[in-house]
This record gives sequence, structure tokens and C-alpha cells, in this order.
Amino acid sequence: MTRAPDLLVFSDLDGTLLDHHDYSWAAAKPGLQRLSYLKAGLVLASSKTAAEILPLQQELGLVGMPAIVENGSGVLWPDQPNSGETCYAKLRASLAELPKGFEGFGDMSDSEIANLTGLDPQQASLARQRRFSEPGLWTGSTSGLEAFLAAAQEHGLHARQGGRFLTLSFGSTKADAMREVISHFTPRLTIALGDAPNDREMLELADHGVVVHNPHSAGISQFPSDTEARILRTKQAGPQGWSDAILALTRDL
Repeated sequence: MTRAPDLLVFSDLDGTLLDHHDYSWAAAKPGLQRLSYLKAGLVLASSKTAAEILPLQQELGLVGMPAIVENGSGVLWPDQPNSGETCYAKLRASLAELPKGFEGFGDMSDSEIANLTGLDPQQASLARQRRFSEPGLWTGSTSGLEAFLAAAQEHGLHARQGGRFLTLSFGSTKADAMREVISHFTPRLTIALGDAPNDREMLELADHGVVVHNPHSAGISQFPSDTEARILRTKQAGPQGWSDAILALTRDL
């Protein structure tokens, strides 16, 4: 992208821009074409790693745009392809000093991660290429976990329990990373789209937030009334709902 966009769109991937079942973005094409016409910037924001997101950026033609990776733990800037490598080394060094019982992706093989996640071996290999955070499993006792989390906090680490994995990072969220990108581009208008609770802060921060319908999850609960007034909730799920929302919000631009 040769100039800073007036409109900057931040989008979650799985269940939002990508279909829940086949991970296709085909149904989002009308919305994507509209953003291209407006010369808007599209920033992908996901729990995926840089290695996973880069091929999708290329597929979507998002040349010169950053991406928010590993649930906001870091920003992948196009002119800094190796950013985050020292962060992950520091994170792993800190983990080595904590009480035993946490087995991270860095301790597992591709096949072990494939078995745990349902990813194929190639996808599992990309998921292991961490830069800013470390998901893993707690294998110790409940009391041991409490001691581990307390020690992690003393080392400046933030722990977040997901549906399957406990993830350690230095604490940045999708909204924190979004602020960093907004500060860089200073757009006139921002839109954020997501389907899950970890997208909530990102939607609150945007000028317009979109809750994309996901029949396979609990979704995102109501916001306070003043924020809810800026939230669009789609009827359609996944990329179809994503496209409908983009077309509706950019109709008068």
C-alpha cells in the first residue's frame, strides 16, 4: 500500500472472514472488492502465527499491510519479516525458570501438535513457528498450576486459558496491537469484525464493531448501551456475514 488508508479494517479469521468448516473466504469477495475499490486497508487479526498468516495475506493481495498475530501478542510488519524472534527466545527463557508442569508448543513435535489440534503435519509445523506467545498444556496439579501462574506473573508473563490451551505471552491483546497499527496509519475511520469473546476489546475500540454470527459458539454478549449502538450484528455467519457488514457500513463512503 503506497499511502495511508482513510479506512482501516481489522478482521478476525476463523469463523469471521474464513468459513468455520472449510476456511474459505469465497463468500466474502463482494466485501473484499468493496474495500479494494475504496483503497481501504485490511489488517488480519488472529491467533494464528506469522507463518500461518503470511500465505493468506498473499492470497488476499494484502501487499504492504501489517497483521496482528498470536491473539495480539505481536504485530507482523511487512518491512520487519523477522520481528518477534527475540521476544520468543526471551519468553522461552522465562518459562525455563518457572515451576515444572507446563508443556508448550516449543516442547512438542509437529505430530504431537497435529494430534492435539487436528491440524495436518504441515499446518502443525506452521503453528509451532511462534514469535510472541507460547500455547501449551498444564500437566501438573491444580495447586501446582496456581504456583506456576504466580511465578509467571512475577516474570512479567500473562497467562490466558483458551478452550484447550494455556497461552503465555508478555500481555499484549488484539486491542493493544490494533492501537499500534492505528497509531502508525492514523485512519479517518476504523471497522473491526470478530465472532468470539477474544475479539471483544478490538470491537470496542473501533469506530464500528461487527459481531459476525457464529452458530457454533456462544458469540459475543451485549456491550454497554453506548458501545452497543456502534455494533452491527450480522444475521449470516462467517464470510457471508462479513461481506454483508462491510457493504452495509461502507455504502455511503
